[in-house]
Amino acid sequence: MKARAIILCLAFVLLAGIGSGCSKKRVESSPASPAVEQRMTEQKDNEQLRLEEQARLEKEKALQEQALKEEQMAAAAKKEFNDAIVELGNMVHFDFDSFEIKEEYRPLLQAKAEVLKKYDNVTMVIEGYCDERGTEEYNLALGERRARAAYEFLILLGVAPERLSIVSFGEEDPIDQGHNETAWAQNRRAQFRLTY
Repeated sequence: MKARAIILCLAFVLLAGIGSGCSKKRVESSPASPAVEQRMTEQKDNEQLRLEEQARLEKEKALQEQALKEEQMAAAAKKEFNDAIVELGNMVHFDFDSFEIKEEYRPLLQAKAEVLKKYDNVTMVIEGYCDERGTEEYNLALGERRARAAYEFLILLGVAPERLSIVSFGEEDPIDQGHNETAWAQNRRAQFRLTY
């Protein structure tokens, strides 16, 4: 029995020794050296710069895509506008000393209004002209009234006023240089020009 007690004691001591030998060692960390801290700071800074550059490139790409989209819309608007010019013309002609829109020109104005409503990045200038009869001041005022009549008609068709502007050229830039009723009838007009 004594031998058994000794064996048990030895086994206990061995187990206690093995258990204490397997205890976890504590590793005490020392503060990072200045070189390591500097490298870590540089890595953080480089990552921040990389993220900022990536964001800048994404924003630039988005702006380029938007510009391309607007350019394509402007080209489509110009094509539709030019198609309407081929089909309906680009001028509204007026009677002598008048700024009333004739019935025959309403489809032309409706086509222009549709183009402007469809493409919101396009604006239009309406130019008013007169024949050579009358004083320069009178013709400038009459040219403005002709351009304004077309402007107001387009607004009634739903075009936003800020997308339209008017200018009067009076008797300047006649289409027909003649000095007769046929030439004068051609020169009394409002004309349209898209701007982007």
